[in-house]
Amino acid sequence: MNLQELALARLRDWPLGTTIGLSGGRRYAVSKSAYASGRSIKLVATELGGTDYISLNLYELAQAPRLAPCEMPLAKVLAFLSELRPEGKQA
Repeated sequence: MNLQELALARLRDWPLGTTIGLSGGRRYAVSKSAYASGRSIKLVATELGGTDYISLNLYELAQAPRLAPCEMPLAKVLAFLSELRPEGKQA
Protein backbone atom coordinates (compact mmCIF):
# COMPACT_ATOMS: atom_id res chain seq x y z
CA MET A 1 0.00 0.00 0.00
CA ASN A 2 1.47 3.38 -0.99
CA LEU A 3 1.35 6.51 1.17
CA GLN A 4 -1.77 7.94 -0.48
CA GLU A 5 -3.68 4.64 -0.19
CA LEU A 6 -2.70 4.37 3.48
CA ALA A 7 -3.74 7.97 4.13
CA LEU A 8 -7.12 7.47 2.42
CA ALA A 9 -7.75 4.25 4.37
CA ARG A 10 -7.01 6.03 7.68
CA LEU A 11 -9.31 8.90 6.72
CA ARG A 12 -12.16 6.60 5.71
CA ASP A 13 -11.79 4.52 8.90
CA TRP A 14 -11.64 7.53 11.25
CA PRO A 15 -14.88 7.85 13.27
CA LEU A 16 -17.37 10.64 12.63
CA GLY A 17 -17.49 13.43 15.20
CA THR A 18 -14.60 14.70 17.28
CA THR A 19 -11.96 12.31 18.61
CA ILE A 20 -8.53 12.84 20.17
CA GLY A 21 -5.84 11.47 17.89
CA LEU A 22 -2.08 11.21 17.65
CA SER A 23 0.07 11.94 14.60
CA GLY A 24 3.76 12.71 14.42
CA GLY A 25 4.04 12.42 18.20
CA ARG A 26 1.49 15.23 18.75
CA ARG A 27 -2.09 15.21 20.10
CA TYR A 28 -4.93 16.61 18.02
CA ALA A 29 -8.65 17.19 18.35
CA VAL A 30 -9.80 15.62 15.07
CA SER A 31 -13.28 16.36 13.73
CA LYS A 32 -14.70 14.37 10.82
CA SER A 33 -17.96 15.11 9.03
CA ALA A 34 -19.56 13.29 6.09
CA TYR A 35 -21.85 14.73 3.44
CA ALA A 36 -23.66 13.52 0.32
CA SER A 37 -24.25 10.03 1.76
CA GLY A 38 -20.57 9.69 2.63
CA ARG A 39 -19.26 10.68 -0.81
CA SER A 40 -17.71 13.83 0.68
CA ILE A 41 -15.67 13.91 3.89
CA LYS A 42 -14.33 16.95 5.75
CA LEU A 43 -11.60 16.54 8.36
CA VAL A 44 -10.20 19.27 10.59
CA ALA A 45 -7.49 18.64 13.18
CA THR A 46 -6.19 21.16 15.71
CA GLU A 47 -3.05 20.39 17.70
CA LEU A 48 -3.75 20.37 21.44
CA GLY A 49 -1.26 22.62 23.21
CA GLY A 50 0.32 23.68 19.92
CA THR A 51 -0.29 25.61 16.75
CA ASP A 52 -0.53 22.94 14.04
CA TYR A 53 -3.73 22.76 12.02
CA ILE A 54 -4.85 20.29 9.33
CA SER A 55 -7.87 20.77 7.09
CA LEU A 56 -8.91 18.70 4.09
CA ASN A 57 -11.77 17.36 2.04
CA LEU A 58 -12.12 13.99 0.35
CA TYR A 59 -14.43 13.63 -2.63
CA GLU A 60 -15.32 10.08 -3.65
CA LEU A 61 -15.67 10.61 -7.41
CA ALA A 62 -16.63 7.96 -9.96
CA GLN A 63 -13.18 8.18 -11.63
CA ALA A 64 -11.09 8.12 -8.44
CA PRO A 65 -11.04 9.68 -4.97
CA ARG A 66 -9.89 13.31 -4.84
CA LEU A 67 -8.08 14.45 -1.71
CA ALA A 68 -8.17 18.24 -1.43
CA PRO A 69 -6.03 19.86 1.28
CA CYS A 70 -7.17 23.30 2.41
CA GLU A 71 -4.34 25.78 1.91
CA MET A 72 -1.52 23.39 2.79
CA PRO A 73 0.73 21.00 0.88
CA LEU A 74 -0.64 17.58 -0.01
CA ALA A 75 2.54 16.03 1.47
CA LYS A 76 1.67 17.47 4.91
CA VAL A 77 -1.84 16.01 4.77
CA LEU A 78 -0.61 12.59 3.60
CA ALA A 79 2.02 12.45 6.37
CA PHE A 80 -0.54 13.47 9.00
CA LEU A 81 -3.15 10.93 7.88
CA SER A 82 -0.70 8.07 7.42
CA GLU A 83 0.39 8.40 11.07
CA LEU A 84 -3.04 9.25 12.53
CA ARG A 85 -4.27 6.95 15.31
CA PRO A 86 -6.91 7.37 18.00
CA GLU A 87 -5.32 8.19 21.35
CA GLY A 88 -4.66 5.03 23.35
CA LYS A 89 -4.47 2.75 20.28
CA GLN A 90 -1.14 1.19 19.37
CA ALA A 91 0.31 1.51 15.86
